[in-house]
Amino acid sequence: MVVAFSAPIANYFSFHQMLLKIALAQTNFLVGDIAANIDTMVKAAIHARDDLGAELIVFPELTVTGYPAEDLLFRADFITEANNALYQLADRVDGIALVVGFPERDGDKLYNSAAVLHQGAIIACYRKRALPNYGVFDEQRYFTAGTSPCVFEFNGLFIGLTICEDVWKHGIIEDNQLAGAELLLTLNASPFNSGKIYQREAIICSQVKAAQIPLVYVNQVGGQDELIFDGASFVVDADGEIVFRAEEFKEQISVVEFKGGQPIKTSCTPLYNEISSEYQALVLGIKDYVRKNGFQGALLGLSGGIDSALVLALAVDALGADKVEAVLLPSRYTQDMSNEDAILEAELLGVQYHTIPIEPAVHAFTGMLADIFAGAKKDATEENIQARCRGVVLMALSNKQGKLLLTTGNKSEMSVGYATLYGDMSGGFAPIKDVPKLLVYQLACYRNSLSPVIPERVITRPPSAELAPDQIDADSLPPYDILDPILERYIEKDQSFDQIIAAGFRREDVVRAISLVDRNEYKRRQSPPGIRITSRAFGRDRRYPITSGYKGSKG
Repeated sequence: MVVAFSAPIANYFSFHQMLLKIALAQTNFLVGDIAANIDTMVKAAIHARDDLGAELIVFPELTVTGYPAEDLLFRADFITEANNALYQLADRVDGIALVVGFPERDGDKLYNSAAVLHQGAIIACYRKRALPNYGVFDEQRYFTAGTSPCVFEFNGLFIGLTICEDVWKHGIIEDNQLAGAELLLTLNASPFNSGKIYQREAIICSQVKAAQIPLVYVNQVGGQDELIFDGASFVVDADGEIVFRAEEFKEQISVVEFKGGQPIKTSCTPLYNEISSEYQALVLGIKDYVRKNGFQGALLGLSGGIDSALVLALAVDALGADKVEAVLLPSRYTQDMSNEDAILEAELLGVQYHTIPIEPAVHAFTGMLADIFAGAKKDATEENIQARCRGVVLMALSNKQGKLLLTTGNKSEMSVGYATLYGDMSGGFAPIKDVPKLLVYQLACYRNSLSPVIPERVITRPPSAELAPDQIDADSLPPYDILDPILERYIEKDQSFDQIIAAGFRREDVVRAISLVDRNEYKRRQSPPGIRITSRAFGRDRRYPITSGYKGSKG
């Protein structure tokens, strides 16, 4: 909707000498917990008003319900509660205006909306016009698109409202200008993937510079299942220059002053580099998944390999050493150095650890099956029994202690099915599910640059599942420096067999990699959720049928 306004000429010169303090509420909300989210907004608004002197506070997209609420949005009782809560919020805070995201019901239609609350009333309401429906976004499943800009007057300044995708599309900023806006506020729930923040800032600064209108960009922060929201809220002046940036991956309420509708330059927190931002995203994802789902802590199987070493470090950085437990589960094929390195990792990070040999369980299972298996050649079946014995032990500990079992498989393994269902895939959450193997090594080296917690031998030795004598990953897979780039092209970029070959990869390597990806969709569908850090993760991003005649390879 467009809010009608008039601005007396006599007020023009006095307005342009006035200061307006706008608070950016980079906050972490729990999807579905409407009452708690309202309480969070009340506390943030009072803090911004009383301690920071703000006159207006802007919250992220769909703050009342949390984002993304997914099919909760189909529940009439949920939407009723959310709409009622908005009016309650308006009554609970005075002396400061609030800009709040909420799902607005109008008849049989639902809108992704932003309301301006002031002095106990809703003084303006905007409906998101650009509804993303790609990648992790599915907004056209739930919402009807708005059709017009919304401009409201506050303290003599004419302010336009936009929501997330709106400012990525050409024309919507200009529509706000034509409606009289002198400043734009945009509410966002923009999820993290590696390098996304640079793309986000570049596009928005370009849009703002072309339109010559300042913009306040407020992004939510926190983990929500697979998604990480990185915060890094910012303010852009009319020349397209960022004059303020909040921290990444942290809750923060900041105030930016505006004079004559233009932001006064203040602090710009430097951005993390690519590797450190990915590490921080993984830490936040583990922390919020454990906290928001009410687990007592986390545990994992610690093998002495690079993947479990990285997950252990991430878990300790997320939760603290006292909330993390490691379990060594050696078999007859586990090398001494694997046990030694696992123990050293646990000691360096200060976590409690146990050693539970799995040989008695393996012996029991193989004995039970001996008559049926008689005469059959040993194969991956026997290897998988070992992995499944480990899974049973770890899940039992998770159940007994109320701790989340972290699965330690990486994206390369998940892509090609180099993992055992109900074995090493057992668990409730897979932190590095979207981390390719080569990146695992980079993240481990980055973590060691902060303090040495992963032994050098773990990083330099050939990776192995240790389910057979002298086994290494290269026995079953192409080298990771060949495999990972092929997987990136096929999975994340949707390149064809011919395109990958044309990029210089050997035909046999491409056939092998793509064939493994195609035939293992059934495994990935049964894997735990994991943190998304690439531009295309398994799960919300990539939805392939399990039963399919499609073959990506031409081998």
